Amino acid sequence: MKKFLFDCGTRDLTASFGILVLRVSVGLMMMLGHGIPKLQNYEKLREVFKAPSSLDGLLSGPISLVLAIGAEVGAASLLIIGLATRPAAFIFAFTMVIAAFDVHSADPFAKKELALMYLIGAVVILLTGAGSWSLDAALYKEGKRRRW
Repeated sequence: MKKFLFDCGTRDLTASFGILVLRVSVGLMMMLGHGIPKLQNYEKLREVFKAPSSLDGLLSGPISLVLAIGAEVGAASLLIIGLATRPAAFIFAFTMVIAAFDVHSADPFAKKELALMYLIGAVVILLTGAGSWSLDAALYKEGKRRRW
């Protein structure tokens, strides 16, 4: 399990470059387009942000907002640098599942589409790992990974 979570995945340079482009683009778009604006408007959003209906009773609106900001800034940052990539991609994907199928459940497909696109990117990163151009690859060298 440890190997799956922290292994960088492929070491093929072409595939690793594609994964790098995917990690950085998905992470930056999420962080700059959604996470940082939520962080900057935290005081206003805290009053109106609602907890997902599927988690109603477990989470309040402000706690849901903090968790969303954590995923959209924290997990996205980890994806960009390629550190703990698979756990970060899981958190990111879980947030997008909640956004697409709970928060926007009553909305038309066009409103859900963006969350689904982020979800697809997160699932691909979760399955492939960070690639050889990541901090995961630098920290978990080939010989070190074999001992797990």
